Amino acid sequence: MDHSKQFKKLSIIIPAYNEARTLREIIRRVQAVQLTGLEKEVIVVDNGSIDDTPLILKSLSGIRVLTLNPNRGKGGAVKAGFTAATGDILIIQDADLEYEPNDYPAVIRPILEGKTEVTVGIRINPSMESRSNKSLYWLSWFGNKMITWTTNLLYGNKAGEYEGCYKAFTKELISQITVRTDDFDFDNELICKILKKGYKTVDVPIHYYPRSYQEGKKINWKHGFKILWTIIKYRFIN
Repeated sequence: MDHSKQFKKLSIIIPAYNEARTLREIIRRVQAVQLTGLEKEVIVVDNGSIDDTPLILKSLSGIRVLTLNPNRGKGGAVKAGFTAATGDILIIQDADLEYEPNDYPAVIRPILEGKTEVTVGIRINPSMESRSNKSLYWLSWFGNKMITWTTNLLYGNKAGEYEGCYKAFTKELISQITVRTDDFDFDNELICKILKKGYKTVDVPIHYYPRSYQEGKKINWKHGFKILWTIIKYRFIN
């Protein structure tokens, strides 16, 4: 990549489906992040929400809102955000409070330093107490290990994991990739196609505070099987 490239803006893409409970707070945290020398663009994609999410978004300033009706899936929402983004660097932010926006500077640093065009957030393990209180934590942990092992084996990469929310990309790289899925396997198809093009990811440790299904978590074990199939499929087809 061009090490002399000057990055001017970070676009933060927040897909939101029925996230009224946490939306104000996550946007407050995102807007509070200090980025030296970078403009910040916050794009919230209201993905067919039927709770108070649309009303809350109307009451907030300093954000761009995209409205999708009907719901297009998480991947469809991220795609819409990527297409609308005007930043040089793109990052995905879930609308819940599982992830810490203050990690942004660390996540984008390898891109700013010209070391890579894509970084992957590696979750710092939550406390034993928070694990034991969350639905199916250990099952998802095992599924995550399988996804990581399969991706690294098939694509010759060495990432510590792929299922953390925070991934950052140059807009230039994203513009080269066509992702077909609109589901939770969006990130996986995107990463697999990036790896097939010969790019390598850089791991960055990120904080993680898992929420339960009662608190609104949406991804489940069925998505895990779909993700594994996506990883295997795109190794052999385009």
